Amino acid sequence: MSRFPENFLWGGATSAAQVEGGRCEDGKGLSHLDYVYYRGPKIPCNFMLKKDFEKAKAEEDKLNFPNRRGIDFYHHYKEDIALLGEMGFKSFRMSISWTRLFPTGLEETPDPKGVEFYHNVFKELHKYGIEPLVTMIHYELPVIFVEKYDGWASPEVVPHCVRYLKFLIDEYKDEVTYWLTFNEINMVTAVPYLGGGILLDRYDDFAIPKGFRPFGALPEAMAKRWNNASHQALHHQFIASAILVKYAHDTAPQCKIGNMFNLHHLYPETPSPADAYRAHEESEYNMFFCDVMAKGSYPKWILSYYRKHGIDIKWYTDYEKILSEGKIDFISLSYYLSSIVTADPARQERIGSFIRTLKNPYLEDSQFGWQIDPTALRISLNELRDRFGLPIFIAENGLGAFEELGEDKTVHDGYRIEYLRKHIEALAAAIEDGVDVFGYTPWGCIDLVSCSLVSMSKRYGFVYVDADDEGNGTYKRYKKDSFEWYKKVIAINGEDLT
Repeated sequence: MSRFPENFLWGGATSAAQVEGGRCEDGKGLSHLDYVYYRGPKIPCNFMLKKDFEKAKAEEDKLNFPNRRGIDFYHHYKEDIALLGEMGFKSFRMSISWTRLFPTGLEETPDPKGVEFYHNVFKELHKYGIEPLVTMIHYELPVIFVEKYDGWASPEVVPHCVRYLKFLIDEYKDEVTYWLTFNEINMVTAVPYLGGGILLDRYDDFAIPKGFRPFGALPEAMAKRWNNASHQALHHQFIASAILVKYAHDTAPQCKIGNMFNLHHLYPETPSPADAYRAHEESEYNMFFCDVMAKGSYPKWILSYYRKHGIDIKWYTDYEKILSEGKIDFISLSYYLSSIVTADPARQERIGSFIRTLKNPYLEDSQFGWQIDPTALRISLNELRDRFGLPIFIAENGLGAFEELGEDKTVHDGYRIEYLRKHIEALAAAIEDGVDVFGYTPWGCIDLVSCSLVSMSKRYGFVYVDADDEGNGTYKRYKKDSFEWYKKVIAINGEDLT
């Protein structure tokens, strides 16, 4: 008996902002991610303040905006999908760019060239028997909502977004079965600009302390703005998602709608009760995003958390009814690493932070300091099974590394094979534990612009793309060693991972 279901959806994952390119081509508008500029091979870019956004606008002709280029999937999609087909992909997770369909986000009707582009992509995928898994919003927000409003913290975004989301169902419901509303919806509380188009100091001139780390302790004024704006934005995203889910259930019942959150398993640093409770508290925080979307209501503890931390949500009209009627069909997640937490106030990091500085001595680190822990994936999948009882899709998992094309025109990425092998083994063990996992799409199956560094240097793919951080290169595609390995894994449904 196979360890994986017969129709398990093996594949890979990308996002429009990181692969498409085609900036302003055929009427495409700009999103807030198109204003994130490259700052160096190891410098995180997606934490943007007002001065950064103003610099991007003022120096648009001078700065390097890699998201605007991507890997030129817009012109290479047939070639790229042929490579996915050669690997035997059963599923391809992709996203649709809001501004390719509605260039400013305010239009009542979509741009026909953008509409046709995605029809062509879906047609090409189906040609190879590949099931699309489509993220409706993979962070991208039309830039007008940053310029004129306060990103997702403003309720004005909701009706425009809902119009866009409903259009996707109406237009593509016969070509796409599986949908995700928001990518890593919890990241809006960790990185407000990336996840919500929020400039934290838009209205406040608080001083940013020297050596400031976005995942560390915050100045009081900044913490207040961060908490209120990010959770208000999250509330509006919950509302837009729930409205869409109900609409899809009513008009396209063949479609299955999932959420997508960043799974971050947390261990206590010591066996002390204080550390254990801190880990429990942070784990509950990580899970509450699924609670709202899968159970249709806010858990009581998060409302208490809001009161305790002075988070004042302006509740959307009839929000309780909207959430209860818009419960998702399955859970999807990204998983990259685990972390440890402490109750020690001097070393404690902000709840909900993604990047942690405390190190687990039992784990190895990637080149980028992410601790590699496949066992935590198995533990978390069992917890999700018990908490929600819904099917689960692993929408992202993978290893980023600095890589160069060798003289033999390939990359010998045995380290990536080993990383994926261990995580697939953990996934198989979770399935044997009784977890209903129906798909696995490793991140960046074709090299793409990394999210945190906004660069090509950090590579995840089975396919190497000849492009550098400045946009130089042939943009030709080359198979890495992991290409043939994953092709074999898919062909034998994960039975032999050697």
